[in-house]
Amino acid sequence: MTGKIYITIKGTKEGLVFLLDDKCDFTLLLDELNSKLDKHVQQFTGPIVHIFIKLGSRQLEEEDKERIRSILRKQGNLLIQSIESDPPVVDPNLKLAPTLHTMTGIIRSGQTVEFEGHLLLLGDVNPGGTIRCSGDVYVLGALRGTVHAGKDGDVEAIIAASLMKPTQLRIAEIISRPPDEWTSAEPWMEYAFLREGTMAIDKMTSLSRQRKEVMLFRGV
Repeated sequence: MTGKIYITIKGTKEGLVFLLDDKCDFTLLLDELNSKLDKHVQQFTGPIVHIFIKLGSRQLEEEDKERIRSILRKQGNLLIQSIESDPPVVDPNLKLAPTLHTMTGIIRSGQTVEFEGHLLLLGDVNPGGTIRCSGDVYVLGALRGTVHAGKDGDVEAIIAASLMKPTQLRIAEIISRPPDEWTSAEPWMEYAFLREGTMAIDKMTSLSRQRKEVMLFRGV
């Protein structure tokens, strides 16, 4: 075969490792695999030889893996041990979608609930009740207790409630102003957020001004 070599074979104490080019067309790999077996047929005879296929970054469906196996089975002494791809490269700057927890009920006085991620509470938080989350907190009910969102330092976390009458609100390390300044009789859902290091409150319909990106949550 002339031109670029797409398959490299290396011997180890465990057997033979077939290193397959992960950038070329898959049919070229199959053609070269057939060619190598035909060209070196004498080397692939005798005792059982264990074969390890390395695909690099190429990801194959089971059907294509079977095409590789069928070619190697032509030599009865070649025993395929594995067909493996490298683990996908994860962008370190990629932010994973946080988990959204859903809870129904009432957080009563003396009760504390804590979650990693966001919390959607279908119920009330009574005075003396506490919620602590690393992400946002959404209360579809009356918030009369204490909520700490962004507990691990997330200054972009928010606290939303259908009825916003908290004992205390806290986002990251910023604690709310005196409770009477948060008392609201408005009929719409409101949310608390940090604006230049100070707690602020606004209607939930204004959240798009606070967050331009689409919010995607991974439920549990």
